[in-house]
Amino acid sequence: MDYSDDDGMVDTDSGDESLLSDNQVDFDYKFTDQDIDNASTSKRSQISYLVLKEEDISKHQKINIEQVSTVLSISQVEAIVLLLHYQWNVSKVEDEWFTDEEKVRELVGILNKIVAANLSDRRVNIECGICFESYPHKEVATVSCGHPYCNDCWTGYITTSINDGPVCLMVKCPEPSCSAVACQDMINKVIADKEVKEKYYRYFVRSYVEASGNKIKWCRSPGCEYAINFESGSGSEHYDVSCLCSYEFCWNCGEDAHRPVDCDTVSKWISKNSDESENTNWILANTKPCPKCKRQIEKSMGCNNMRCSICKHRFCWNCLCPVNGHKNCHQFKGDNSETDVKRKKAKRAIDRYMHYYERWASNQSSRLIAMADLKKFQSVHLKRLSCRQCTMESQLQFTVEAWRQIIECRRVLKWTYAYGYYLPEEERTKKQFFEYLQGEAEAGLERLHHCAEEELKHFVYKTQDSSKNFNEFRMKLTGLTETTKTYFQNLVKALENGLADVALNESSKSKTNFISATKRRKLK
Repeated sequence: MDYSDDDGMVDTDSGDESLLSDNQVDFDYKFTDQDIDNASTSKRSQISYLVLKEEDISKHQKINIEQVSTVLSISQVEAIVLLLHYQWNVSKVEDEWFTDEEKVRELVGILNKIVAANLSDRRVNIECGICFESYPHKEVATVSCGHPYCNDCWTGYITTSINDGPVCLMVKCPEPSCSAVACQDMINKVIADKEVKEKYYRYFVRSYVEASGNKIKWCRSPGCEYAINFESGSGSEHYDVSCLCSYEFCWNCGEDAHRPVDCDTVSKWISKNSDESENTNWILANTKPCPKCKRQIEKSMGCNNMRCSICKHRFCWNCLCPVNGHKNCHQFKGDNSETDVKRKKAKRAIDRYMHYYERWASNQSSRLIAMADLKKFQSVHLKRLSCRQCTMESQLQFTVEAWRQIIECRRVLKWTYAYGYYLPEEERTKKQFFEYLQGEAEAGLERLHHCAEEELKHFVYKTQDSSKNFNEFRMKLTGLTETTKTYFQNLVKALENGLADVALNESSKSKTNFISATKRRKLK
């Protein structure tokens, strides 16, 4: 990635093509070896994204640099300085340059005139402006301003700047009052340390992504160096993308992929999972205030005779009456206490939340285990199964497809519990329809998961089974995979359409009832 005019441009063509994913209107759970295609429903317009490797980003940078260098008739290292300053906006660079070239040169630090003393006499040694030692011309370097510094001081100065972070891309001349920039030709000349130079070029490549205005984003998986160029049409509500590293995330909010649930619901759910208000609700539901000092007390033993550790007051846990003179509290008197009502509401709210949270967390745990199982299956068990069944691995991909289906369905099912939590309870018809679809999908997934997890082991570790039995298993697993895909296809479509079919049915029923009632009145 050396863009020095002296050394020439380095060809970054790797021969590898980037992954272009065009998610069409049809919902599909098909997977490829490198990519899991999150398809779209009729509610979404076409969404496409391009997974970029480092060499792909370098190609884009190279094109921009050559264009600016050619149009403005300047060196490529000067074009780089302009592009860095104007956030890789080629049109902005050209507009500003042709409006006032001198102003732009002064602003970005590529001066047209030397402002330091004339150093043309090569017979005279030059004093370094940092260490104040005298050096021959060949051991001194300058940028566009002409201020002379020895190569060793330049090396130390630029290395320190690189270690300080991305600011090194526009490192200035060491002279405090000078605005001249050290271009890449200076970096290549004085930096010999391979690690330091690689760090500089990493910053350089990343500058293109970070200047894209959120059009390009880095994959959020730790250690992944791929970026994703995302383009969407109008009306898109879901932005799940899949990187070449297999990590999936939402382009819009940055969380893990959460289709079919929208970003607002995900944000509320994650916030609730870490919200202190849940602790308050738990205290309200599982503790009672001391009748005397009002401090909250949790019952930790079986006896109902309580003693407050703060004020030493003794009272009955059930009715909160003093122990002295207390006979019994078994008779029902009704709950007129506002505190009792609040406590019961809080208890119900916690129970409801825990119902959805436990299933959300359980499916996430199951998904992670399934991902580990798939990895182990592909690296160990697939080869063993191939040997045991005397079948090529390419003909056993239906097992891999089943595991990938499980992983994707666990992800979808996990987020349907967040959806269900925020589905208004008063919308009973929608809730019933949602729970029906969710139940069908979950039951199908459990059957598929059991088949892939338990029944497949029978053929991996045992050798007594005939090919006929294995063919029966193949048909069963393939059928369960397709059936489960259909269940989740219906579930996802319904949720992304806001369970609109229920609303339409209710509207149709209301209209039919209205017409029937009108006819009856006319008959009367």
